[in-house]
Amino acid sequence: MATSSPPSSSERASTGFDRLSEPVRRWIWQKDWRELRDVQEQAIPAILDTEADVIIAAATAGGKTEAAFLPIISRIADAPGRGFKAIYISPLKALINDQFGRLDELCEMAELPVYKWHGDVSASVKARARRQPSGVVLITPESLEALFVRRGVEVPALFTTLEFVVIDELHAFIGQERGKQLQSLLHRLDIATGRMVRRVGLSATLGDMALAAEFLRPGKGEDVVILESASGGATVHLQVRGYQRSSGTAAAGDGDNHNDDDLFFMRQIADHVFETLRGKNGLVFAGSRASVEAYADLLRLASEKIGVPEEFFAHHANLSRTHREFVEGRLKEGKLPTSAVCTSTLELGIDIGAVESVAQIGAPWSVASLRQRLGRSGRRNKPAVIRLYVAERQLSGDLHPADRLRCQLVQAIAMVRLLAKRWCEPPRIGALHLSTLAQQVLAVVSQHGGVTAARVFELLGTRGAFPAVSPDLFVGVLRALGDKENRLIEQAPDGTLLLGEVGERIVDHYDFYAVFQSPDEFRVVCEGKELGTLPILTVLVPGMTIILSGRRWQVIEVRDREKVVVVSPSHSGVPPMFGGEGGDLHDVVAAEMKQVYLESAVPPFLDNASAHLLTEARSEFQRLGLHKTSIIEIDGDTFLFPWAGSVALGTLALALKGSGLDVSTRGVILEASRTAADGIVAALRSFGDAPAPDAVYLAMTVGNLIREKYDPYLPRELLAVGYAFDRMEPDAVPALARRLLQKAETEL
Repeated sequence: MATSSPPSSSERASTGFDRLSEPVRRWIWQKDWRELRDVQEQAIPAILDTEADVIIAAATAGGKTEAAFLPIISRIADAPGRGFKAIYISPLKALINDQFGRLDELCEMAELPVYKWHGDVSASVKARARRQPSGVVLITPESLEALFVRRGVEVPALFTTLEFVVIDELHAFIGQERGKQLQSLLHRLDIATGRMVRRVGLSATLGDMALAAEFLRPGKGEDVVILESASGGATVHLQVRGYQRSSGTAAAGDGDNHNDDDLFFMRQIADHVFETLRGKNGLVFAGSRASVEAYADLLRLASEKIGVPEEFFAHHANLSRTHREFVEGRLKEGKLPTSAVCTSTLELGIDIGAVESVAQIGAPWSVASLRQRLGRSGRRNKPAVIRLYVAERQLSGDLHPADRLRCQLVQAIAMVRLLAKRWCEPPRIGALHLSTLAQQVLAVVSQHGGVTAARVFELLGTRGAFPAVSPDLFVGVLRALGDKENRLIEQAPDGTLLLGEVGERIVDHYDFYAVFQSPDEFRVVCEGKELGTLPILTVLVPGMTIILSGRRWQVIEVRDREKVVVVSPSHSGVPPMFGGEGGDLHDVVAAEMKQVYLESAVPPFLDNASAHLLTEARSEFQRLGLHKTSIIEIDGDTFLFPWAGSVALGTLALALKGSGLDVSTRGVILEASRTAADGIVAALRSFGDAPAPDAVYLAMTVGNLIREKYDPYLPRELLAVGYAFDRMEPDAVPALARRLLQKAETEL
């Protein structure tokens, strides 16, 4: 991996501009740019003078797109031959539409056609591009997959003169199902063209450049040229604001309805958001879709109350494309004050103009996400402004330790501190992604109209995007797809793999091309009555407890394929307000949280209310003895504080469950209901003195193994192998056991 250092300010004035083609220079003149940004200067020689793959990393609105395309357009403008010369791949159709507007003018200046190619583009436009392929095509991974499957014979001719593949929002692909599909598509594209087409990755958020380089060009990451902007970005104005709500719980059966206590602190937060964002352009990241709708409604009512036009609008994936584009367009135009109350839909780099301020309701779940959201403001030489709103319960004797310790607030503080240190989570790699492999098998079989198993394994396994899949595991996937209950593929007498009856129907449906799906909602049922639905993102095993409608429920049975969780009422204490259901926490974040508790200084970015909550949290930390031990017992329940991330914590929970203990995860806490501490200590001693547990064996006990789109077609044995690779850290079990025991045995 080669890393390029930025040129000095004197060099930036002249080194790159004159090397660009005349039409590109003319476009820059018309834009009245006074100078190129540092990363744009770096990209010009990297793209024009080498044949290397390149990663361009800069802050949001840091000029990454132009850094790639100014030299790319200069290089391909006069390239001879029929065929597309460059592909731009984006995770979002909206981002393609946005980039089309930015690139169309530049490409027109260079007399290059540019095409949008996604599900909302008419068939006639795509047909015209196929008849006369040239210039640049902007496409999603799903549409590229559809092109391979439906027009596989045409692909070599369409891309015969292809020189560049540009991948935007690279960080959004790494470690994800779509990322594995994209790697496979890029490899299949190299096979179709008969050469390694250059790859250029763009990203605003990369925690580990070496991992990103390896993702971009698997097996040759060390050859990828890394270009990082030296710009420090905008000045940051950040505040964490604290709120308190009553310790009472919601009535059972409330579902998504909010009780009076919820509405009280939600109104307080909404009032402050209204006060600070009214008359400006802003983003309000509210978490779940239900919370987005609730806060959008409160902000709408606040506008009506004082008789001003509506300027706060909901934005999430369940809303119509027309509405989302209306909100995005209004933000981008900047003529009227507009704030979008959104989920993560506006986290990626869709151009929405100059956002003056960002609000984050609740603790963020990753530093990468926090940094990405912060980067949406602070453009045009203005400071980046973000406020984090955190609500905690009032202290009372029956509160769960997670609430007593103000875990949500401390997590937010830890995230901000790590952000200030310029740390960011590295992408999690090493997953097998067997669901995506199954989809790619169907895609390759369809693309070629039939292919041998050996050839599929060569394309996808040996030389492709799934090298970690062994031949035996690959055969297991093929057998599952060909099972008489599935009938996705079948084998001809000569050994050729063909699509089966069900496989043909699946591949013919437009939904086939997307390998990802939204997390399933599990129906929660007690004594035949449905209590509501929950997205189950963490490990789920009978005997564990879940929280719904402000109450604890013990899991009796998990019907994974039916998406049903059968529960009975749990008689444990008040459930925590902050249970850790939002996403995976990294080990470094958990360790930073502990450090926040151990220190005495109050961070300057806290308001008075959050500073008071932090003081309470540190007092409780000391009162519970957590400065001396990591295991505490309260009223017959035992709580473990390994200060580890979600994956390691979940693996330890499964190991303890395997020892016959009822253990559940609550954020950074493991909770053993109705279990004395000495029983936990005994189990931990056995783990500390033993090798790492068998991850597949533990995974077989997990109730919710079906997590990805094509998992329902795979047998439980294969799903357990996939889960063990994707979601477990068996080596962490003995290490965490020894850590927990270091002080616990002398304190208990």
